[in-house]
Amino acid sequence: MQQATKIIFLTLLVTVMINMISLHAFATSAQDVAPHSHQVDKLRLIDSKTIPHEQTYNKTNVGGISGITYNPKSNKWYLLSDDRSEHSFSRFYEANLNYNLRQFNNINIKNVNSLKQPNGSNYISKKQFSNKSKDIVADPESIRFDPLTNNILYTSEGDRSLGLNPFIRFSNLNGNFISELPINESLKMDTQSKKGFRNNLAIEGSTFSVDGTSIWTSMEAPVIQDGPVPTADSGALSRITQYDRRGNVLSEYAYPIDSVPHVGNNAKTAENGVSEMLAINKHEFLTLERASVQSSDGTFKNYVRIYKIDINHASDIKDTQTLQNAEVTPVKKKLVANLNDAQLDKVDNIEGMTFGKKLANGNDSLVVVSDNNFNKSQISQFIVFEVVNNKT
Repeated sequence: MQQATKIIFLTLLVTVMINMISLHAFATSAQDVAPHSHQVDKLRLIDSKTIPHEQTYNKTNVGGISGITYNPKSNKWYLLSDDRSEHSFSRFYEANLNYNLRQFNNINIKNVNSLKQPNGSNYISKKQFSNKSKDIVADPESIRFDPLTNNILYTSEGDRSLGLNPFIRFSNLNGNFISELPINESLKMDTQSKKGFRNNLAIEGSTFSVDGTSIWTSMEAPVIQDGPVPTADSGALSRITQYDRRGNVLSEYAYPIDSVPHVGNNAKTAENGVSEMLAINKHEFLTLERASVQSSDGTFKNYVRIYKIDINHASDIKDTQTLQNAEVTPVKKKLVANLNDAQLDKVDNIEGMTFGKKLANGNDSLVVVSDNNFNKSQISQFIVFEVVNNKT
């Protein structure tokens, strides 16, 4: 009887120990994959680097970098080109960005991956497009490393002239298609040009929530039914949308875009929009506003600001058909950095933004990148900042 009791006790003890080990392993694993919250009060410029216009990798032109994301598990960076398969296949690069608290040493491109359609083939160019084919054109704009699955999320702006809506897709680290999320109905095009996204002003930004369970996207400009785009005299309201991992819309908020700054009397074009967003914690995000003004001589000047926004107390507009004449409370925003006030030789067409590695003092780093549009007069500019909060 005593021997039997001893065996039962040992069995129970082993079971408890196994359960404790399993729970610890699960907690450790969850801690490893889940992103942590950040605190951002201001940014300190560290340094910048530029990829030469003529730089190539595996017969591709390393340009059009519209998105950037960081994989802390491998210390790799993924750089998304917005090439619509015109210069080469739609793609993203793997790279090492070497910097510290004092300087930005170098950028080393390590690999390039073509983004694949669901049928396994590369995306096609606009010249190759046909309504009779299932192959489509991608206009990649934002890329994010998925902390829960180790895959990639990327977005496309779509093309109204081709009848293509924006999309949100997942791929593996080789660019192979995994799945697609349905986008909110308010963003989709119609045939009368009365609703949905504007061409080249659609889903420019994306970010995972800090726990990785949901996806946020930002529209560069207002959808048609929400009113006109920003001008020199007035701002506008765009939409930021939260999806779960099945594509259900969890919430949506109005984002107040600034009026276009520094527009002279002889300006040919002037625009402003949200080119990226990034989760800080459960209710705060960074947004990147990029304005572009073309002067009478044809040259462009960019004005770039980074804001911290708070969705707390903002109206959930996911069921609001139009923001025109609607009584809604937009998200609150606070200026974190004006890149035109930083000590930079040039501020170009900044479109990508991500948190990077921890710096030696324990602070976060933030990296932004510009899209040179494969244009010799523009640059592929990488700028690294130290993230400073009021407690440090």
